[in-house]
Amino acid sequence: MNRTGLFIALVLWLVIGVVFGLYPELDLKLASLFFDPETKTFPLKLNEWAGIARDAAMWIAWAFALPSLVALVVKMIRPDRPLLVSGRAIIFLLVTLTLSAGVLTNLTFKTYWGRPRPVVVTEFAGDQQFVPWWDPRGDCTRNCSFFSGEGATAFWTLAPAALAPPAWRPLAYTGAVIFGLVTSGLRMAFGGHFFTDVSIAGLVTFVVIWLFYGLIYRWPRTRFSDAAVDAALTRLNMPAYRLRQRLFGRRTGPEPSV
Repeated sequence: MNRTGLFIALVLWLVIGVVFGLYPELDLKLASLFFDPETKTFPLKLNEWAGIARDAAMWIAWAFALPSLVALVVKMIRPDRPLLVSGRAIIFLLVTLTLSAGVLTNLTFKTYWGRPRPVVVTEFAGDQQFVPWWDPRGDCTRNCSFFSGEGATAFWTLAPAALAPPAWRPLAYTGAVIFGLVTSGLRMAFGGHFFTDVSIAGLVTFVVIWLFYGLIYRWPRTRFSDAAVDAALTRLNMPAYRLRQRLFGRRTGPEPSV
């Protein structure tokens, strides 16, 4: 999560955006590699094992967020106890996942950016007109193609990779990138997304992760400690905890003998 990585991501974003903006037919040519003109389908979409791999990829990504989510819920129930997971890791992982794979994709672009998916455009036996990545005026009305939520989720594994021990971090980054590429390739093979949908999803996710890593861990003016997160969550959840104690009582000793 250094400046070199950010520079590379921004350059890729610029190159992909400009090239596929000027020559949008490249998206169609790449999608056509997975399309069978005889059956007029994307064959891999019907493959059971490919479908299992797609589902497994999402479960794997969410598994990295699960410990932080569980630790947060436990802290809400028992604020008198310390966090089970690093406080900064909880905020870093859950905020970046929510933003990249939730707010920026499903609640923003995929809702208001009407780009149809490859499987429904006329070039692939559909009934909607193809539009380039930059054009929000497509015929899609909901759950549209730009940009890929599953691609963003897969590339989000760069966030837990950033928290790996320094000696293991390059390997973790490599694994996260490969995981994102394979998952995104499957989405293209299913006719679910164009190349620009998945590539821009990955680049947006990386920028979100880079920004919040700097805010939480690197920059002196904004970084904070695990203890500060623990204390803040304790203060936030303690009133509800005390209310539950008063309402339901609190057993502090052993059962009385009969």
